[in-house]
Amino acid sequence: MIKKTTIISIKNKRALFDYAFLERYTAGIQLFGTEIKSIRAGKAGLSDTYCIFIGGELWVKNMYIAEYVLGTFYNHEVRRDRKLLLNKKELRKLARAVKETGLTIVPVELYVDERGFAKVEIALAKGKKQYDKRQSLKEKDAKREMDYKMKAQ
Repeated sequence: MIKKTTIISIKNKRALFDYAFLERYTAGIQLFGTEIKSIRAGKAGLSDTYCIFIGGELWVKNMYIAEYVLGTFYNHEVRRDRKLLLNKKELRKLARAVKETGLTIVPVELYVDERGFAKVEIALAKGKKQYDKRQSLKEKDAKREMDYKMKAQ
């Protein structure tokens, strides 16, 4: 029986502001031993990360995972490229979609599942224009104001 002591969830808040998500996928991530230990400690970041196809495989670039404190010369590079693990069918679908103009793949969330494996939620996304971003901010403010009024009653 696996105990859930802490839930590790690292989100890419900037991606939600800059992109409109079309589809979401959950992918495994290929890590070294010191990397998973740092993730379980919550020392990782997704800012400025993106996904790219190299040789038919999906890789995440520029993901920050801090060096493990107790790691010696076995420690990993902080911002190395990491391979994402998806089914062939999902990889083909994403590769086809990325070839279209304006679509990209961005990591949305990095988390540890109940079995202890690190997973990355990625999204097929389309970049927002400036006026779309302003509209998103207006909707967010209106929702916050409505929630505040409902709590006040």
